[in-house]
Amino acid sequence: MFWAFFKIGAFTLGGGFAMIPLMKTEMVDRQKWIKEEEFLDIIAVTQSAPGAVAVNSSIYIGYKLSGFLGSVIATLGTVLPSFLIILFVALFYSDMKSNTYVKKAFYGIYPAIVVLILAAAVNLWKAAFKDKTGIAIAVLSLAALIVFDVHPILVILLSGLVGMFLKKDTAKQGGGRK
Repeated sequence: MFWAFFKIGAFTLGGGFAMIPLMKTEMVDRQKWIKEEEFLDIIAVTQSAPGAVAVNSSIYIGYKLSGFLGSVIATLGTVLPSFLIILFVALFYSDMKSNTYVKKAFYGIYPAIVVLILAAAVNLWKAAFKDKTGIAIAVLSLAALIVFDVHPILVILLSGLVGMFLKKDTAKQGGGRK
């Protein structure tokens, strides 16, 4: 488990959202530790909690697989590569910042980071827009954030309340989960 999360942490630039496609590939497709729908639910829950979505997801998945020790192992695997890379960069930053090859490498890396984040957005899209209610909440939330400058925490809380009251309870109707 440590190496699976370590690989994800080591080869993802662009932060937690850029890690989501790699996490899905490793956890759902390759290791088959969780199903895709459960993964999307985990991402939705962990992005609404304080902290980095990749770390929160690692804690959740690690705990699901092996309890408290699993959450510690998964979290260490996720954050250790970033820690080591930042430590390395800090040691050699003044020498590297003006290096032509480093500048050229980042010129190529930046577009790839944007694509990784877009891929994460597409995966989150699947979880969020299952019906017209999800689309309406998204449009209203976007308007609240951009047009009315409402604080993001308030938007999250209000959206959660709206979801609680508007979402039909499928368990009562003989359906699956709530």
